[in-house]
Amino acid sequence: MTSITVSDLLTILYILVDDWYQAEGIHYLKGKPGAKPEFSDSEVITLLLTMDFIPFPSETQFLAYIRANYLALFPKLLDQSQYNRRARSLRLLVERLRRSWLVQLGVLQQGSYLLDTKPIPVVGVKRSNRRSDFAGSASYGFCASRNLKYFGYKLVAITTFSGIPVVYDLVPANTDERLAAETVLGYLRGCQIIADKGFLGERWQTEMRAWTGNQIWTTKRQNQYQQNQPALDHWIASVRERIEGVFHELTNTGRDLEGLLAKTVVGLSTRVIAKMASHALKHLLRLFFGVNVQSFEVAAPVA
Repeated sequence: MTSITVSDLLTILYILVDDWYQAEGIHYLKGKPGAKPEFSDSEVITLLLTMDFIPFPSETQFLAYIRANYLALFPKLLDQSQYNRRARSLRLLVERLRRSWLVQLGVLQQGSYLLDTKPIPVVGVKRSNRRSDFAGSASYGFCASRNLKYFGYKLVAITTFSGIPVVYDLVPANTDERLAAETVLGYLRGCQIIADKGFLGERWQTEMRAWTGNQIWTTKRQNQYQQNQPALDHWIASVRERIEGVFHELTNTGRDLEGLLAKTVVGLSTRVIAKMASHALKHLLRLFFGVNVQSFEVAAPVA
């Protein structure tokens, strides 16, 4: 794999983003009022994606790092408040960009995918949540595998076997696994979906197959009358380890999904969209440029 500098990476990302923006993205903004900004939409999106490659605890620290070390690449760089406002306004465009990358990666032509959920805490359980922007949207939930009680959301995602999220959504933390899955299963048709025991239920699986054409495969509980063949259960269990790796990578490389520091629902959705887009971008860089990006260490101190 190729080793490149941060400035080269920033240049490649900007070219990828701006080429798509000029060819497709700008059409989604047709009729957008106001004068053309000095700091372009492509520059905002480039930095939004880069935040997962050069992770800082806060957006303010990240922009300070760019200002101190790479201002020549972004001479009209905005202050944190302006940048944050622009990033939120462009979040849906970033999701469209991510989907265009999925087409280039060819992941939508695959016939088998993985399904799972992950807790996304937003406010500490012991804090008052009534005045939070998340009140009425987020809820209290419990993650049995981690013995974790939290206030926030549940990320439900369908991914490829190679670890690329194809479709995802945020639902309240107390949402049943199967109801959460229904928000994403409708985007695929006629696929084999490998999931864990949280998605058990013969009737529900039959309904999903009738509705979407997707066949959902899970291991069985020991007390169930109908059991899978041992070889099938062994294969499902081995495949299930892959999605655990996907969520581990999403959480432990770049910005932590459980520590995105968002204060509003829109802010959280912006960060999650950027995280998912950056994850797809990693695979794109690896496939077409031979660049293997996990996360960069800070190359120079912030002035």
